[in-house]
Amino acid sequence: MNSAFPFEWILAIRFMHQARMQTLLIMAGVALGVSVIVFISALISGLQTNLFKRTLDFQAQIIILPPKEISRPLHQAGDGAMLATLVQPRAQRLQSVDQWQTVLAQVAKMDGVSVAAPVVAGAGFIVRGEANKAVGLTGIEPETYLQLIALNSKIIAGTANITGTDMLVGLDLAKDLGVWTGDKLNLQTASGGTATLSIRGIFDYGNSGMNSRSVYIALRTAQSLLDLAGGVTSVEVNLDEPFTAETVAQTIQAQTGLKVDSWIATNAQFFSALEAQSMSNTVIRFFVGLTAALGIASVLVVSVVQKSKAIGILRATGTSRQQILRLFLLQGALTGLIGSLLGAFVGWLFLIAWRNIAINADGTQLFPITFDPMLFVYATVGATLVGILAALFPALQAARLDPAVAIRG
Repeated sequence: MNSAFPFEWILAIRFMHQARMQTLLIMAGVALGVSVIVFISALISGLQTNLFKRTLDFQAQIIILPPKEISRPLHQAGDGAMLATLVQPRAQRLQSVDQWQTVLAQVAKMDGVSVAAPVVAGAGFIVRGEANKAVGLTGIEPETYLQLIALNSKIIAGTANITGTDMLVGLDLAKDLGVWTGDKLNLQTASGGTATLSIRGIFDYGNSGMNSRSVYIALRTAQSLLDLAGGVTSVEVNLDEPFTAETVAQTIQAQTGLKVDSWIATNAQFFSALEAQSMSNTVIRFFVGLTAALGIASVLVVSVVQKSKAIGILRATGTSRQQILRLFLLQGALTGLIGSLLGAFVGWLFLIAWRNIAINADGTQLFPITFDPMLFVYATVGATLVGILAALFPALQAARLDPAVAIRG
């Protein structure tokens, strides 16, 4: 067995050297295919990671809400007469999550939950002189909420650690009102609540709508302004594994009877787009692999025809069918392996070039692309296996050749 292995290697390399132009061309084809797979896979992975980060950094993965109020029609009893009623949907009032402290403690103890935070959200107005701006108020406890949302990373002035007399405003809102950190603003709500708060920090989400409408204040301050003493409008939750959010949300809803939304359910179109991207990547990989396999198979089929006499002589001198089979399988494996190593290197060069080309106006990357070593390993192993599978038919064809017929032919 030990003497047979070097013999097959020597013959495989010799056959590849004799048809070196064909071998180089198919290796180049494999290399190009692997480089495309590596580049496209890394690109799509980086894009999806960036989209996930932008979605999850500024959105709770699970939101627990009070159930919606439902209008109930009143039916009047009559003497067998039919009574038609028109029921209009009820305007939803700002209401608190029932027994939210118990719900918060219960959810925080669940497996996989990393942080749970109470939130009060409602509408208000900021008044400064003659300026009047409608804003969305979010009452938070900084010690928990800042673990939930990556707000700290978006603070461009001041700090996000607010107290009962502080507020955080967006950059566009600050510009519209002509204020900065340390200035005071008057907050008002429809329920009649008023408060004068100091600007503790200014954030920039990179989104004009968020920057011009969002205001963060302390939880107790929001409860007072929105006439929601001791209550919260939602309990927001983050998990160790974000993709389990829908399962965990259904569990919480079953246990509490409250309305529970997961980021997966509320971003259904986003997930559809990601699935389409992943499917496109899979289709590209399949056809690139199929093209490489057909190329390797065609070269080896030609090699069997060209080397039929040599194969006949080898069989006549005692070379077994299994050795001939391994000989051509080895050629396919070597073609796939060498081509894939070259392709992985070329793909790496493509990714470096992309990093230098795809940049924002401020010089930062359009989106980060990480060089995952396992991607190169998978591409190399996959191309080698494709080479072996592509060589299977030509190898069987060569192993079945009758020595006498091959020598005469």
